[in-house]
Amino acid sequence: MALLERMGHALASYLASPQSRDGNLPTLSPELLASTLRKGDVLLIEGTSRFGAAIKYLTQSTWSHACLYIGDTLPHTPGSEPLVLIEADVLAGVRAVPLSMYAHEHTRICRPVGISEMEIKQLIQYTVQRLGDHYDLKNILDLARYLIQTPPVPARWRRQLLALGSGDPTRAICSSLIALAFQHIQYPILPEVIVEASQDPQCRRCRRELFRIRHHSLYTPRDFDLSPYFQVVKPTLERGFNPHSVLWQEDWLQLSDQRQHTIIEVNPTD
Repeated sequence: MALLERMGHALASYLASPQSRDGNLPTLSPELLASTLRKGDVLLIEGTSRFGAAIKYLTQSTWSHACLYIGDTLPHTPGSEPLVLIEADVLAGVRAVPLSMYAHEHTRICRPVGISEMEIKQLIQYTVQRLGDHYDLKNILDLARYLIQTPPVPARWRRQLLALGSGDPTRAICSSLIALAFQHIQYPILPEVIVEASQDPQCRRCRRELFRIRHHSLYTPRDFDLSPYFQVVKPTLERGFNPHSVLWQEDWLQLSDQRQHTIIEVNPTD
């Protein structure tokens, strides 16, 4: 078992290393992102690591990583960056990190709707209590083969391939950690919906929908983006976007030419 652990850590170190950036550039300034985030928000990260490439391939999504924003929950010493995100890292396990960790990544904010301050507190408390837990390295061993060659995996199997971890409750991947936290406060992400016929003889056509909690290991970062129960928050729009204030390159060049022409007319050369 110790040998497998060492192999897993060695493989994790390789997979965690970044590749050349070919994804989207960040569209937000760190200051704007920080001013928009609220406690309980899920921050999705595009990611450029080899491991992220496998996640994005299997989920057919832009997002390879997810963090939970906890704000000022954890104390920090003066002069140091506050640790405002909780994540399950491939190498370090469940940890708290500053927002600057992902300042240069393409991100998306997914916000739960309609939950109380007490529920947000319980949500954050659950993840804080998981600090120090290990990442599920068996999940890495399961996914490693897709980095050597990306075989044509049928779409119906892809989610199951992300759920081949050890099942140990003290080990989790990033999305399953956050899914467990929201399940703790009974907030839906992408539950399975079971439609049952009504037992009422007066209404034979009536149906009722029952939500069944999906196993946490089946969740991926993409699910928070797709969920009908999370609001996608775009900081630029939240701040108040005016399309008429956009300065396009063509307009700027034309304005520069006009200014240069005016200077020549006012100050003609001999």
